[in-house]
Amino acid sequence: MLVDRAKITIISGKGGNGAVSFRREPFVPEGGPDGGDGGNGGNVVFVADKNLRTLMDFKYKRKYQAENGQNGMRKKMYGKKGEDLIIKVPLGTMVFDSETGHLMHDLKEDGDRFIAAKGGRGGKGNVHFKNSVRQAPNFAEAGTDGKEREVILELKMIADVGLVGFPNVGKSSLLAVSTNAKPKIENYHFTTIDPNLGVVILDHEEFVMADIAGIIEGASIGLGLGYRFLKHIERTKVLIHVVDVSGSEGRDPKDDFLKIMAELESYSPYIAKKPMIVAANKIDLIDEDDEEYIDFKKFVESKGYEVYPISAPINYGVKELMYAALRALRKAEEEFEEQEYEMFDFEKDEALDEDYRLVEVSALKSDGSPFDISMATETNRPIFHLSGKQLTKIFNSTNFNDMGSLRYLFKYIENSGAMRKMRDMGIQEGDTVKIEDFEFEYIDEF
Repeated sequence: MLVDRAKITIISGKGGNGAVSFRREPFVPEGGPDGGDGGNGGNVVFVADKNLRTLMDFKYKRKYQAENGQNGMRKKMYGKKGEDLIIKVPLGTMVFDSETGHLMHDLKEDGDRFIAAKGGRGGKGNVHFKNSVRQAPNFAEAGTDGKEREVILELKMIADVGLVGFPNVGKSSLLAVSTNAKPKIENYHFTTIDPNLGVVILDHEEFVMADIAGIIEGASIGLGLGYRFLKHIERTKVLIHVVDVSGSEGRDPKDDFLKIMAELESYSPYIAKKPMIVAANKIDLIDEDDEEYIDFKKFVESKGYEVYPISAPINYGVKELMYAALRALRKAEEEFEEQEYEMFDFEKDEALDEDYRLVEVSALKSDGSPFDISMATETNRPIFHLSGKQLTKIFNSTNFNDMGSLRYLFKYIENSGAMRKMRDMGIQEGDTVKIEDFEFEYIDEF
């Protein structure tokens, strides 16, 4: 069973906390700080592996978490970095952010790597907070949390040549006689419910051929197996359009050809423009001099496509068709321009977010104010709630029993412009300012 879509949760490692530690030496104030930095958390990394063919593993395991960084230690010793979590996926896997729908990365080549969730940064030890005034800082920096993200993995198989056509026209039989693949072959519609891959070997040259499930009219809007399998021919360089020229299904070959072409065009004009050759299958059931076949051949050739009469079950004309596909592939590889997908730079976006030092914008004020204000019912005085990534990080690093640590927090609030903004918003002496669960009273020093 081919699993070509999966939704999973990935969590990068948390950064280790910086250490609060002091040397034990004479004539050094309180021994002097020597707390080391915490280690960075591990990243979650996707790696393309040519030996994988399906996303089946992700059907049973939905949560993946990298290792946390180790806390800093005394004697300025750094904590160990968390191990990266390597997640292997098949070639052709696209990684989407579930919340926004943005494409994060397209893993096309064997060994391609992509960091989907970066580990948290390790916090600084108290040795970094020593200065001429604060000789013995009794606080350190907390490590930042890892990133949790829900991602969608979507597999678009990578093959050189793709077989397309209506159900039961002989695509699976053609794949079986021309490659080492062993697809299921039965005389009913949709025998192929999973794409099959096989390798065609011709005079020491080879190419990968894919048998895509039968396309029906309306597939481009999701009917039948719909675009679930149409997407698998997006990466092919050459298409072989298999048509049942015997009319054994009670359909007109010319009409079949036009309907499939219309579905390809409707799904993606990019696919419709791919080099294509036409395999007139089941030719053994009619005469090649048959007027209807000759009419079909002339009609298709008038559209600019070569037609090759074959009978897949008895291996008639298959070798000539495969050589034609190889020639078309050689030519296509010289001119091939793979469809480009726009990828959203999450790393750059998150770096900008981390560099933004003011408290984040609240949804409560239409003027874009970066603060959340609510009214305390028991006192009828406003409570100013402050929030933000950098503020939360410093808050979590604060030792509330140490005046130097508290001053560091208040200095950040002042320098970030938070105090100035609250004054503009009308804060009065005695009003309450709240960060997380911590409350303090505002005192106007000016």
